[in-house]
Amino acid sequence: MYRSHTCGELRIEAKETEVTLAGWVQKSRDLGGMTFIDLRDRYGITQLAFNLEVNKELCLKARGLGREFVIQVEGKVVERESKNKKMLTGEVEINVSALTVLNSAKTPPFTIENDTDGGEDIRMKYRYLDLRRNPLQDKIRLRHQVGIQTRSYLNDIGFYEIETPYLIKSTPEGARDFVVPSRMNENEFYALPQSPQTFKQLLMISGFDKYFQIVKCFRDEDLRADRQPEFTQIDCEMSFVDREDVLNTFEGLTKHLFSKIRNVELPDFPRMDYDDALENYGIDKPDVRFEMKIKNLADVAKNKGFQVFDAAEFVGGICAKGCATYTRKQLDDLTEWVKRPQIGAKGLVYVKCNEDGTFKSSVDKFFDQEALKAWAEKMEAKPGDLLLVLSGEKDAALKQLGELRLEMGNRLELRDPNVFKPLWVINFPLVEKDDETGHWHAMHHPFTSPNPEDEHLMATDPGAVRANAYDMVINGVEVGGGSIRIHDKSLQQKMFDLLGFTPEEAADQFGFLMNAFEYGAPPHGGVAFGFDRLCALMGGTDSIRDYIAFPKNNSGRDVMIDAPSLLSKEQLEELKISTVKE
Repeated sequence: MYRSHTCGELRIEAKETEVTLAGWVQKSRDLGGMTFIDLRDRYGITQLAFNLEVNKELCLKARGLGREFVIQVEGKVVERESKNKKMLTGEVEINVSALTVLNSAKTPPFTIENDTDGGEDIRMKYRYLDLRRNPLQDKIRLRHQVGIQTRSYLNDIGFYEIETPYLIKSTPEGARDFVVPSRMNENEFYALPQSPQTFKQLLMISGFDKYFQIVKCFRDEDLRADRQPEFTQIDCEMSFVDREDVLNTFEGLTKHLFSKIRNVELPDFPRMDYDDALENYGIDKPDVRFEMKIKNLADVAKNKGFQVFDAAEFVGGICAKGCATYTRKQLDDLTEWVKRPQIGAKGLVYVKCNEDGTFKSSVDKFFDQEALKAWAEKMEAKPGDLLLVLSGEKDAALKQLGELRLEMGNRLELRDPNVFKPLWVINFPLVEKDDETGHWHAMHHPFTSPNPEDEHLMATDPGAVRANAYDMVINGVEVGGGSIRIHDKSLQQKMFDLLGFTPEEAADQFGFLMNAFEYGAPPHGGVAFGFDRLCALMGGTDSIRDYIAFPKNNSGRDVMIDAPSLLSKEQLEELKISTVKE
C-alpha cells in the first residue's frame, strides 16, 4: 500500500503515530528554516512539515516540489503549534522523514482550488484537473449517494433493476435519434435510445411488475444548462397500478432521497391541474416557493379606451410585494428585460401602489385612480406594492408573465435554493396541434393513455382529451414525468391514427409492441426522473454539468477528447457510408 491513512483522516488522537500518506501537492510555503506542504487527496488535506536544520537534504527536496506533484511521505503525526480550526486535520501535521516523488506535474492551466481562476472552456478541456477540485468532488459524491439511495429504496419495495438494450430501432419519440451504422448489416442503422420506453412496457408484459433502471439516454437536440446529448434517467415502471399508486410510490422515493442526502423532510406533494398551472404561473412547471400568482385583469382593464389592452386577447399581471419604491431606471430595466427576444413582449405597464393609497402608473392618461384601484383590488395589492402588467395573445402573454414572475423572484431573492417545494402537475392535454402542419403530436409520447373520462373525445375533439399523465416539479424544475400507459391494442391503434401514422407505419415502427399487447398486457404505468437534474436540484445549482464527470459543452462536443470527430476513409468504406460535402 502506498498509504496507511488518507489525507483527511488524521486527528489529534493519532499524535506520535508513524504514518504513510500519498497524494497531490496542493501548495507549499517556505518560512525560513521550515517548509510546509499541503498534501491533498479526495478525503481532505494534511499539512506536511520539513525542517531545514533537522534534514537539510529532505527539506531542499521538498522545496523543489511543484503544484500537483504526486508524492508519498513517511513521518510522525505531531501536534501543530498554529492550529487551523477550519480544517478537520488542522490540529496535526506530519514531521516528514521520507519523501518519494511518484510523479512530477506541469503547472496546471488553472488553480486546483475551491475558487479557481479558470474559465469554463479551459476547465472543460482539462476536465480531469477540474474534477480534482472540492466543489466538483462534492457534486460527484452527491450523485453517487443519489444512485445508492435510489437502488436501496426501490429494492426494498420489490423493484428489479433490469438492463435494456442501447442498440435499438429508430422510433419517433419526440427528439432526434443518434444513429449507429452496422458493418454486419449494410445500409442499416441502429438508434441509441431516447428512453427505454417500449422495453419497459415489454417487461411489464413479461410479468416483471416492478422494474427500474438508472440508464443512459440519448437525444440529438438543442442544448442548454439542464440538457445534455447523453443524460441519465431513473426509469421505472409498475403493473396493476393506477395513477395514485405511481404518484405515491415515487413521492415516497423522492422524500427518501431528500431525507437521506439533504436531511430535508419534504411535505406531501400537492396535485395541480395543468390548466391551473398555466393560468396562475404561466408555465407547466411552476415554482411555488413564492406566491406572486398571475391575475387576469381583462374585466377591469379592457374596454376602457386603451387600445393596447382593448385589442388584446388577454390582459394579466403580477404583484411584486414592497416594490413601489422602484426607480424609473429599475422600471425601464424591467421593460427592456421583457422586450428581449427570449421573452418577446412589446412593452410593460406598471402601477405603483403608493403608501398614501394613491396610484402612479405608466398609463395614467387612460386610467383614473378608481380604475387603478380596481386593478389593485383584483391583484390583492397593498400600499407599497408594484403591479406589472402585460397583454397580448393569451398563451404568449401567460408565458411572458411566467418568465417575468421568475425574474422578479430572482431579483427579490424569493427562490432560496435550500427551500424545496414539490408538487405533481396532472391532467396534461393528451395531444397538441402543430400550428404549421395542423397535425396532432403527443404531449408526452404515443403510449400515454387518455383519461378514461375523455377517451370518447379522441375522434371528435382531440384537443380536449386529458392525458393520464403527470410531472413531478420541484422549485420550478421538471424532475420527472410519466403516465399510465395504453395496454390495449385497439386503443393504441386509435392513438396512432390520431397522430397520423398509417397502419403500415405503425406496424413498421411499433409492430413488436402491438403484437405483444395481444398476449395479455397488464395495466401499467411508470415514471422517469432526470437523474442529472435531480442531483443538480439537490445540490442547489441550475447546471447539470457539474454533476456529470465528463459532460459535453453547449455544442454537444467533448472538448477534452475532441468528439465528435471525423472517421477515417477506411472506416467509412467498411461501413458503406459516404459523407456529404457542402
